Amino acid sequence: MTVFDLTIDVGLISLLLLLGVILRAKVRFIQRFFIPASMIAGFLALGLGPNGLQILPFSSAIADYPAILIAVIFGSIPIGAGQVNWNQAFQRVRNMWAYSMFLTLLMWGGGAFITLILILQFWDIPAGFGLVLGAGFLGGHGTAAAIGEAMGNMGWEEASSLGYTSATVGLVCAIVGGLLITKQFARKNQTNFISDFDDLPRQLRTGLVQPHERESSGDDTVSPNTVDPLFFHLAIIGVVVVFSYFLQNSLQSVFPQISVPLLSISFIVGLLIQYVLKKLKANEYVDKRVIGRISGTATDLTVAFGIAAINLTVVAAYMGPLIILFIFGILWAYAIFHFIAPRVFHQHWLENGIFGWGWSTGTVAMGIALLKIVDPKTESTTLDDYALGYIGMVPVEVVIITFGPLLVMSGLGAVYVIALLGSAAALFVIGTKFNWFVNADTVKARRKISYADKEGKY
Repeated sequence: MTVFDLTIDVGLISLLLLLGVILRAKVRFIQRFFIPASMIAGFLALGLGPNGLQILPFSSAIADYPAILIAVIFGSIPIGAGQVNWNQAFQRVRNMWAYSMFLTLLMWGGGAFITLILILQFWDIPAGFGLVLGAGFLGGHGTAAAIGEAMGNMGWEEASSLGYTSATVGLVCAIVGGLLITKQFARKNQTNFISDFDDLPRQLRTGLVQPHERESSGDDTVSPNTVDPLFFHLAIIGVVVVFSYFLQNSLQSVFPQISVPLLSISFIVGLLIQYVLKKLKANEYVDKRVIGRISGTATDLTVAFGIAAINLTVVAAYMGPLIILFIFGILWAYAIFHFIAPRVFHQHWLENGIFGWGWSTGTVAMGIALLKIVDPKTESTTLDDYALGYIGMVPVEVVIITFGPLLVMSGLGAVYVIALLGSAAALFVIGTKFNWFVNADTVKARRKISYADKEGKY
């Protein structure tokens, strides 16, 4: 691969992303389902690229980009994190952390569980197949790349393509399911910030922000006479990723039988660099909004390249077990939303829950997109609570991604399932015992809200 291959790949995917932006702005069908430009670009690249009609000359490296881009996303999480008034935010963040833990433990554990007790009884496939659900639905295309890389090193080369397929199906479920849920609960008057789904702002549908509604993406924290402020932030993330890469290679040479995903290492390196920035009192020159834009760009590229890299031949070979796994995943994710979200959150349970639905089936970006629909002016504290709670949840996710493939592919799938589902059950018992969650009477009252509420008849 040459630098010109990289240039062509980035240039072509950029062209398709811009085309996706135009289609989102002009085509009503796409607007109606809030389909992101990255997803449009991915499907165009799949159809016209090397796995489709072979019209666009993408290189063979398109399947490898998500593994690098997810390191950018995870490495960005700790960078620029500010001080928090825990006295004011502790309860909200604690419960968002608990919900994030439920999503993580149940989605990863549920996929492995249904595979162990059902799918493996009818199909002769690798035991790691169950990880495809958690990697794709909860993790997205980048995590699917990491899991695929780990299981590929263990001899299952098809895992990456199945993971990308899972992530793509999850995106569709996040969009379609999220809109159906939103419409249903808006009619039941359970949304706090919108009264009618059909009255949503035009900018949410078209994706184009009008001049009077635009927000800044960040501040210049260093003088352009020294270095461009955007490159300054890119350089910090670049240091995280390159250190992580060399550290991964070093670990691989010392422990050749253990495959540590790059995203796991990048998160740890990001924590260390953030610690150094604070010690040097340089953290105030890092704008978290700019870091967020870099992470968001990496997310869009991850989705687009991930969809483009799907091998349709592999998908066809695993069609039967994939259908079973996806049906279970959709029902399982809805059960988490329906039964757990109303119990965990003391306020704005629907907004927090619909964000969790988008995350647990698609990506965090889809969760944010759905949240924007039910909370157009960002009046809830969902994203702030998630950002803080997620830092406490990421180590658990990193452990799952790092050691999950090793356990499951080594025949210890039952241990893996018991550990995850058992941890979720223990968390529920602890939260209930110490009154973290909403009491049963409040949950019942929420479910009694009817269509008649809007007319004042309830």
